[in-house]
Amino acid sequence: MDQAKTEGAGGSMHIGDMAEATGLSHRTIRHYDEVGLLPASTRSEGGFRIYTDSDLARMLVIRSMKPLGFSLEEMGELLDAVDALAADPLDSVARAKLDDYTRRASAKRDKLALNLQRAESFIADLRTK
Repeated sequence: MDQAKTEGAGGSMHIGDMAEATGLSHRTIRHYDEVGLLPASTRSEGGFRIYTDSDLARMLVIRSMKPLGFSLEEMGELLDAVDALAADPLDSVARAKLDDYTRRASAKRDKLALNLQRAESFIADLRTK
């Protein structure tokens, strides 16, 4: 069986499906598995990683954090806070951590937006020369 094909109902998918759904490479997904950010939920009898819809949601969080410059450690910390809130929505420590990441992500986004404006202005200037 092709490892890029899904394993049936319930949202289970192999690494190729995960790569297609996220736009990330197989290598990147394997790396996140190896460092513990996104271990495959299970493995097939042949040893292929099998991911769930929940794994996909986690990978999309990781993918969103990457361009904002968050480290692997920070990504893991945020995912831990999200997991803690899923288990206990009233977890004040996890909520505070999530709020902190929200503030930090907003600040990083604003900086990227400013840099994009500057790049657009620079390109416009070059086109007028």
